[in-house]
Amino acid sequence: MRLIRFGTAGAERPGILDQAGVRRDASAFGEDWNEAFFGNHGLERLATWLADHGASLPVVPDDVRLGSCVARPSKMICVGLNYRDHAAETGAAIPAEPILFGKSTTALVGPNDDLYMPPGSEKCDWEVELAIIIGTKATLVSEADAMQYVAGYALHNDYSERAYQMERGGQWIKGKSWDTFAPLGPWLATCDEIPDPHALSLWLTVNGERVQNSSTAQLIFGVAHLVSYISHFMTLLPGDIISTGTPAGVGLGFKPPRYLAHGDVVQLGCDGLGTSTQRAVAWEQRPGA
Repeated sequence: MRLIRFGTAGAERPGILDQAGVRRDASAFGEDWNEAFFGNHGLERLATWLADHGASLPVVPDDVRLGSCVARPSKMICVGLNYRDHAAETGAAIPAEPILFGKSTTALVGPNDDLYMPPGSEKCDWEVELAIIIGTKATLVSEADAMQYVAGYALHNDYSERAYQMERGGQWIKGKSWDTFAPLGPWLATCDEIPDPHALSLWLTVNGERVQNSSTAQLIFGVAHLVSYISHFMTLLPGDIISTGTPAGVGLGFKPPRYLAHGDVVQLGCDGLGTSTQRAVAWEQRPGA
């Protein structure tokens, strides 16, 4: 299944993308794609319900906004330096263990929403990533069992304000959590749609120039390892997001570094997870400023 959420920001409704690629309104199912849904065997119940009702669901027009494909979860955990090519471009050593940091869930937006850069931003960077969505409460999970706790995957752009991240002291979360810094989607693909999450091409362009072009085969720590590892430091709740890291080609890695400016257009995609587009908007030039 491919799950979407659509409608105006803050009032999104649940939907699906059917096998023909048609957006359909699943509001009649009666639940949003949130912690309660995933934690109460929601995917199994939805699959059964769709077998009877899927063909008759109302069509959602293509011009209707898509929201984040998951309603705001309890947390987002991100992984740093988790691609071999990205570690190489930054000159960093391969980590012995996953590097973890948080990203505020208030950064979540729809896949094609504008990116509002922070006031005076000069170092706003892009990061195409594979996101894992947790389906079952996970505490102290073994790596052998970890995939049973995964609901599916989504495309994520882990935007970063490098000045906040690297020049303001403390944890990376400060550079990762500005509103609009986490466009997620267009859809959540359940595990049966992505048989091997470690063999996916992913890419990102800025104003049509391809700057990231890699594969999840470059991951240092894979999906099962990450789910298991993180569950030994905190309980992962249904709907929680793990963003698995970005490959080479971020703005920070260029010599000299390259960052986003007002009006730039970022597009990204991943096999089986669709594409998304964000337009960079200076905070001072956002609508209503």
